[in-house]
Amino acid sequence: MLKTSEVEPRQYRETMSRFAGAVHVVTTSGDAGMRGTTVIAACSASDDPPTVLVCLNRGKAENDLFMQNGVFALNTLAAGSQELANGFSGLTGLTQPQRFALGRWDTIATGAPTLVDAAAVFDCEVETTFDHATHRILFGRVRGVRIGESLDPLLYYNRQYRVF
Repeated sequence: MLKTSEVEPRQYRETMSRFAGAVHVVTTSGDAGMRGTTVIAACSASDDPPTVLVCLNRGKAENDLFMQNGVFALNTLAAGSQELANGFSGLTGLTQPQRFALGRWDTIATGAPTLVDAAAVFDCEVETTFDHATHRILFGRVRGVRIGESLDPLLYYNRQYRVF
């Protein structure tokens, strides 16, 4: 077992790879354009008022669309959605239209694209943002939700997709 009190970025990333997380696709659409990206760093921030948070890489200029549009949907992926997760990850080189062609989409309240087959959907208005190091944290006031049929989420653990 490795123990250390000095944490280097490489060690931190390796340790975080053992942190299981639900896989989400966060999407936006509006006057600034349409965008979607795969994220693990998302969670509930409050239930009164209903609020979620999503962490986006500030190094990707395209992520500014989320703030410019002022809305986003957090789509929690169900088991079997690996192709969608990979497509939206940016690692496959797909354009935004090609990414969105991988799924079936509709809208709930804000106009942000919501994945019809998601395990859960949180449709949000951006309430506030906070920059920290390499990431921008978006706090989204939940304006609509959908509970999907799947009870089996897609997880990411040790750099692999998992289901349980």
